[in-house]
Amino acid sequence: MDKHTAMERIVASFHRYYDVNTEDPIKPFHVEAVYRGIDQQYLLTKRARIFEVENYEYVYFYKTDRLTKALYDELEDKAWTDGIGRTHPHSNHKSSDITLVIVAENVDSDCERIIKNANRHVSHKFGFHGYSAFRLVVCDLSKGSILSNRRGSSLRKTVTNILNN
Repeated sequence: MDKHTAMERIVASFHRYYDVNTEDPIKPFHVEAVYRGIDQQYLLTKRARIFEVENYEYVYFYKTDRLTKALYDELEDKAWTDGIGRTHPHSNHKSSDITLVIVAENVDSDCERIIKNANRHVSHKFGFHGYSAFRLVVCDLSKGSILSNRRGSSLRKTVTNILNN
């Protein structure tokens, strides 16, 4: 499977729950997607709310022939900066995850350790206004492997199922 086909299959799985932007995503990404989830419970009428929780996820997709450490660092910084810039913490905000999905024909060996140890996390107002976390999934098509950081492990399983079917 080539990088274009793999990217199309992964992005297609996001269309159901995410607002997918393929026309004009921020540079250098090829596609971006946004999830907005609001959970509310109320008593008899919507005015008598018991609680409200907001969850967001900003997903950035990139495909390349070769993933180098320099390219990875650039993509991670850009995704994190843009995702945090879109986050607006307040008392009902629970989480804003920033997710980076990279599809590469080949991944440099020094990137593998960096990918597995990638960790960015911010607690907003000591967690009272939620948190933001970084999730990462990298598809190495030459080896047929899918790498992720700890927070991206559930997404890694999903991407594995998408590409193997």
